[in-house]
Parts: sequence; C-alpha cells; structure tokens
Amino acid sequence: MNPVTTLTLSVVVPLYNEEENVSLLTQKIHESLKGYNYQIIYVDDFSKDATRKVVKNMKDDKVHLIELKKNYGQSLALAAGLDYAEGEFIITMDGDLQNDPSDIPQMLEQALSGEYDVITGIRQKRKDSLVKKIPSKIANFLVRRITKLDIKDNGCALKVFTRDIAKDLNLYGEMHRFITLLAHLEGAQIKQVPVKHHARHAGVSKYGLERVFKVVADMMLLLFIRKYFQRPIHLFGIFGVLLIMLGFLINVYLLIVKFGMGEDIGTRPLLIFGMMFILGGIQLFTIGIVMELLIRTYYESQKKRPYRIKKISIGGES
Repeated sequence: MNPVTTLTLSVVVPLYNEEENVSLLTQKIHESLKGYNYQIIYVDDFSKDATRKVVKNMKDDKVHLIELKKNYGQSLALAAGLDYAEGEFIITMDGDLQNDPSDIPQMLEQALSGEYDVITGIRQKRKDSLVKKIPSKIANFLVRRITKLDIKDNGCALKVFTRDIAKDLNLYGEMHRFITLLAHLEGAQIKQVPVKHHARHAGVSKYGLERVFKVVADMMLLLFIRKYFQRPIHLFGIFGVLLIMLGFLINVYLLIVKFGMGEDIGTRPLLIFGMMFILGGIQLFTIGIVMELLIRTYYESQKKRPYRIKKISIGGES
C-alpha cells in the first residue's frame, strides 16, 4: 500500500479493560498503516484487568503506553493522549475493535486536501444493541436541534484531526461525546465520511441509557460556553434586570394598594415575591459582572485572544 502522506501520524486510543482486544487492534493498525510514519498511543484509564500487561508484553517500538494513576474517564484519558501526541495528524479511535483502522487512509486523504481540519466518521450499519443505539440517536438529534451543527454521528470515535485543532481541544468531564462540536467552536472545518462498524470483539460496553441524561447536562454547559462564554453579562445581566424590574413593579403596585386603598399588605405573599425578585435580580446582575471580570482574567493572564486567525495574506499570497 502506498501511503498518502509521509507526515507523522499519532493514533490515540483510550483503553479501559480491553485486554482481549488490544493485541488484535494493534495488529490491525499496523496492517492499515503499513508504510506510514506513525505512533500508537494507548492511554490506560486504570484498567482492572491485564490491559497494561498485554500492551507492555508487545515490546513494540511504535506503541506508547500512558498509564493514568486512577480512572479519570474517557475524556481525560483522550486528553492525555492528545497532549502527548507528536503527529502532524492525530487519529482517535476506540479500543474495542468496533472502529476499523482500514478506514484511516481514506480519511487522511480528505484531511490532506487542506480544506478540512477534522474528518469524522459516520458509522454504517451499526452493530450495536438497542441499548446503545437509542441513546445515541437521541443525543445526535438533540445536538443537531440545539447547536444547529449538522453532525450525523457524534458518537463515532474514529476521527482525524490536524495537529493545531487537536492540541487546542480542552477536554474535561465527559466532553469526548462533543469533541466534534468543540472542534467546531475552535473554528474547525469538518468533513463527515462513512466508515465501517463492527460488533464488539470482546469485553462489555461501558455505556447505557443513563448516557442521555449526561448528554443533556453536558450540552447545557456547552451551549453556555458557545453563546455566553465571552459575554456572560448578556445572560446573567438580562435576567437580573428583568427580575429587578418585575420586583419593582410588584412593589409599586403594593404601595398603591397600601397608601392609595388603605389595605394591609404585610401578610400578602406578593410582597415576599416582590422582594425576592429584586434581591435575586441584583444577585444575578452581580454574578454577571464577576464572570465578566473572570473571563477578562482568563484571556489576559494566559495571553489568549478571543478569536482565531485562519490565514494572513500579503499581496494576495499567504
């Protein structure tokens, strides 16, 4: 097989209890990337089985093993691999053999065109149970409707990233599910391609229906980051002002009732609501101001800019 690039590739694979899969996965990666200059980075997320031992016994110069001190979850395991990776293109995939390494070369061809920063797979004829398919379909639907980013399969782990995009991804919590969306927020151009999908070779799945609730929670956080990260006062300030105005109107009405009509307002629940709205509005507005200061500190202390430049041209040339 003639390689489509001579650049260095890094294949990053988080592992958790995959002792029966990792040897065959390594073999398939070698077969698919024959002739390429690449490294395989396995990140063991504190497996309880013999995964680490199996990887070490390979004595393979192309295989790098990162052992985490405890079980951090797939997102942080993936982040550790991305930080360590040295390749110009960084490929991510799962360690359960459901992704097929033979899809990598055709994905690399798309990445080498220079038009795209991320090539992400769309699993064809998924070989998963309904317990995995249903949450995945719900999650994909929610992401498309709420974020307006038309990604058909956010759950496919097989992706090819350019180095600069991969290194700028800030993964935490369980954000690996939204890694494509995170790349999009960094300004990445994304291409979706169909890829093969296989039944799990061995072991058991780590996901179930509870994933839907985690997806919703993580999505709410991402939506805040996407819309209000650089201007939190627009969210908290607007709600704060509305609550203050509502509380003010309620209290004006009660003053008219008290002094204009001579009625007692001391026992009215509306008085409590009016005061709560004013105090709550002041708190929200104050939170907005504090967060504005924190965002300024975030950018200025790290010398970050709230924008990304794709290209600079002088005289019509880059």
